[in-house]
Amino acid sequence: MLGVVLPLVFDVLLSVAGLGAKSVMAAETDRLEVEVESGGGVHATAQVLFPAKLEIIQALLSDYQHWPDLFEARMRVADLHIHDGIATVDLRIDHPLMAGERRLVTESRILPNGGLVTDLTAGDFKRYRRLWKLQPVGEGNQTRADFELAVEIKSMVPDWLVAIAVRQELDAHFRIVKQKALEHSKQ
Repeated sequence: MLGVVLPLVFDVLLSVAGLGAKSVMAAETDRLEVEVESGGGVHATAQVLFPAKLEIIQALLSDYQHWPDLFEARMRVADLHIHDGIATVDLRIDHPLMAGERRLVTESRILPNGGLVTDLTAGDFKRYRRLWKLQPVGEGNQTRADFELAVEIKSMVPDWLVAIAVRQELDAHFRIVKQKALEHSKQ
C-alpha cells in the first residue's frame, strides 16, 4: 500500500506546487473551496462562469453517456438507464488514489430552473452528492454555476489527500466543461 501511496503523494504535492509535469491550467473559477469534513469525507463548493448559454451547459452536464469526457480521471459508463426523468448512471472510475476500478452508481435529475442534482445509490463510496445550479448572466450568453459536492470514499486513503485530488479534478473538470461549451457555442 505504501508503495502505491507514497509516489502518488509526491506527485500530487508537486502538482499542487506547480512543479509537476501534469499540472493543469487553472479553470478560472470565480471561487473554489475544498475542505475535509470533521465527520469524514470532503466537501467542495464553487462558483464558475461558463462562456455559453444555459442550454449548452445543461446539455453538457446531462449528456450522461459522455460524462467521462468531462474529466481527466479515467472512467467509463458501465450502464445507463433513463426513466421518468431520472438517469441512473453506473460509472467505473480508475483513479490513482484508489486501487483498481471503483464503482459509482448515481441517480441524476435535472432541476426545473436549470441545473442537475446527482445522488449516490450504490458502489464503492460512502457518500456522494453533486449539485449544479445554473443561471443565465449578462445577455444570456454566459452561465453562472453554483456547484456543490460532498464525497466520501470507502478507502484507506486519508481525507486530506482526497481533498487535494478533488481540488485538482474539479479545476480540470471546470476547464474541460468551459472548453466544450466554447466549442458548442461556435457550432
